[in-house]
Amino acid sequence: MSQNTALLVIDVQQSFLHRPYFREAAMHPYQERQLALIAAAEAAGVPIVHIFHSDESEPGGPFSRSSGLVKAMAWLPDNAAVTFEKHVHNAFTDTQLGAWLTGRGIHHLVISGLRTEQCCETTARVASDMGYEVSYVTEATGTFPMTHPVSGREFSVDEIQEKTELVLANRFANIRTVEDMAAAWRQVAVAG
Repeated sequence: MSQNTALLVIDVQQSFLHRPYFREAAMHPYQERQLALIAAAEAAGVPIVHIFHSDESEPGGPFSRSSGLVKAMAWLPDNAAVTFEKHVHNAFTDTQLGAWLTGRGIHHLVISGLRTEQCCETTARVASDMGYEVSYVTEATGTFPMTHPVSGREFSVDEIQEKTELVLANRFANIRTVEDMAAAWRQVAVAG
């Protein structure tokens, strides 16, 4: 598995710190699990791919290149094999990610990063449609509470993540935990 696998770390960037919905408390459990997944991938020799999002539709906004915030959050290790910048919700459409993966014989993607229901979920769907095997590590994705625009109901991080698992499972991705991935990578290392 590790020989044909890459870990995608999507949008873990400083831009989010400057959005009104950002909640530091929502980041703590996610950050711990993201770092554990990265460490497991690194130990297994799985390439780590950073994807950052830039958006010039809001000039000077936190996702614009000119903001200086389209860069890794301070706690994210600088151990990426490659970094791509995207301008849409998935990591493939306007990047060279697909070519990079193909050139290395990678056909299994492990999805992690920010936000669970947006760029992470969208990347998982597109990757599946492109023929990749996708493992979605929900606990290594982070998001923030969201308010429904019509009903006004606030959905918690747990509710959003549960919904994402519901719609991805056995259709677009296998839902995995950090421990699942670490164990699978260790097994490959022992067998290899």
